[in-house]
Amino acid sequence: MNYWLMKSEPDTFSLDMLKDRPQQTEHWDGVRNYQARNMLRDQMKLGDQAFFYHSNCKTPGIVGIVEIVREGYPDFTAFDPNDPHYDPKSNPVRPQWYMVDVRYVLSFRRVISLSELKEHNALHNMPLLQRGCRLSVMPVSAQDWDYILKLE
Repeated sequence: MNYWLMKSEPDTFSLDMLKDRPQQTEHWDGVRNYQARNMLRDQMKLGDQAFFYHSNCKTPGIVGIVEIVREGYPDFTAFDPNDPHYDPKSNPVRPQWYMVDVRYVLSFRRVISLSELKEHNALHNMPLLQRGCRLSVMPVSAQDWDYILKLE
């Protein structure tokens, strides 16, 4: 099993919004970075788990866990000119962008904030904490995963 961290702005799509979806499942669309796209398309596998991270908000941080329930497939929002994630260079024959489906697993009792994560030297290699790393999808090592779960 692989572990991940997936960022979303809570005003756009929060963990609670996912929890309210049918079967508590939704596609993870709109990723428009090639490195993150490659992870969605090639590396995320059925059963992998991810921290759900609220970004660009008052207290950015990890708020819960989701599971990958469908492996990478073309992001159909890129084909729709009326969608904010539309990309005219992408089409169903040669898709540029991919997404996965995620299912709600659990909500943490509290937000494990970015500032708190930065206080733990054991997490210093975590991509989230690296200067300049702004990816919306990133891997989490098994050691970091276990360490963070103990913080909750």
